[in-house]
Amino acid sequence: MTSDKIFSSEQEDVNDAIDEKAERRLVWKCDLHVIPILFILLLLTWLDRSNIGNARIEGLEKDLKMRGNKYNVATMVYYVSYVVFEVPSNLLIKHIAPSTYISSLVFGVATLCQGFTKSYAGLLVCRFLIGAFEGGFYPGIVAQAFGGLLAFALAKMKGLQGYSGWRWIFIIEGLLTIVIGILSKWLIVDWPKDAKFLNADERALLLRRLRRDGGVAEMNRLDQQALKIIFTDWKIYIGGFIYLGIGTAAYANAFFIPTILNEFGYSPSQSQLHSIPIFVVAVAVTLTAAWLSDRLHHRYGFIILGLIIAIIGYGILLGQSKLSLNVKFMALFFGAAGTAMTAPNILVWVSNNMGGHYKRAFGSAIQLTIGNMSGFIGGNVFLASETPTYPTAYGTTVGLLVSSGLASTIFFFGLRAENRKRDKGERDYRLQLPREMVENLGDDHPEFRFTM
Repeated sequence: MTSDKIFSSEQEDVNDAIDEKAERRLVWKCDLHVIPILFILLLLTWLDRSNIGNARIEGLEKDLKMRGNKYNVATMVYYVSYVVFEVPSNLLIKHIAPSTYISSLVFGVATLCQGFTKSYAGLLVCRFLIGAFEGGFYPGIVAQAFGGLLAFALAKMKGLQGYSGWRWIFIIEGLLTIVIGILSKWLIVDWPKDAKFLNADERALLLRRLRRDGGVAEMNRLDQQALKIIFTDWKIYIGGFIYLGIGTAAYANAFFIPTILNEFGYSPSQSQLHSIPIFVVAVAVTLTAAWLSDRLHHRYGFIILGLIIAIIGYGILLGQSKLSLNVKFMALFFGAAGTAMTAPNILVWVSNNMGGHYKRAFGSAIQLTIGNMSGFIGGNVFLASETPTYPTAYGTTVGLLVSSGLASTIFFFGLRAENRKRDKGERDYRLQLPREMVENLGDDHPEFRFTM
């Protein structure tokens, strides 16, 4: 097919029927070529971010003479740079090929350096750099299950070349990230039009499908009007607050579950192993919830269900003083599973309700910037003076989970009210704006409908 024909096909009405069989083949083909490398990279970024929790119980604090709240500061400093670089990272992707940009983020080097650092200050520098390089990435729960198993194996290298087990956790995982990061330059597909695994007809179908999914909500020009629409959109800020509540629990899981298990009475090796089933169950629950929410085109109910499950888990831990080990262990399953199924649904829900490239880029970045401030909270509420019951940590987490539920409810009813106004034609006055403005309204376009 010539380029003229491709261009012509792009002008077709997006409402024209698309061959369902051809579309299914196309989706499978894209999934097989796009998802695996991105999944691996996201898994590695989470390992690099959270493996400090596994390293802690393998002697990190003792070797670097970390006392008091120094571990909390080490987990928190990551988010200082992560939050700062969140928005710029999302905007750069528009102008730099994703394969080039992602492969140039050498966060594996900073992870590797953690394994060789001789001081607490060196650890802080490495954590800061990892956060800077990972700004814009959103890793997932799968890595936590894998991380426990990997940490258990790598800790057995204790004494090899004179290095402690915790150093090998950082060294091997850092090397793995470096190698995969370099290879990703040739494995990541940048844009639909550049997908070499598709023929001309498939590329045309993919572009048509993307236009159909985006509908009339376009924002491909960043001008004064676009910036005003973006920064005055209440949905972005409510979405960030929702994520702030669930994020505190998510980061508490990542950085402190190995420590919590260790303080239940398990040895470091047993703690690493016992963390695996917690996150395996969380993965299963998350995938099930993701599939169902996509099939039903509904997010709010699954978010509330996940929050209730997490609140039960952390509520049990808050009142754990007279509970058995098995009950407390069960509570960790509830906390991790509820948190894991909720966090991605929140991010997707907000993203679904952002229309146009720049609206999604800014909106997602602002939401994550606000939400990732939970890293400051989650990293500082587990007070060493309150070990092993951590009432401040569990009480704060429960409170923020409840606030996340309230914010989700506000978000839900706000979207429903806006949809009803648009159904009644109360936003049609925007269609009287100049054409170039109407074509750049994003989800402010009267024909856009919000997802519940």
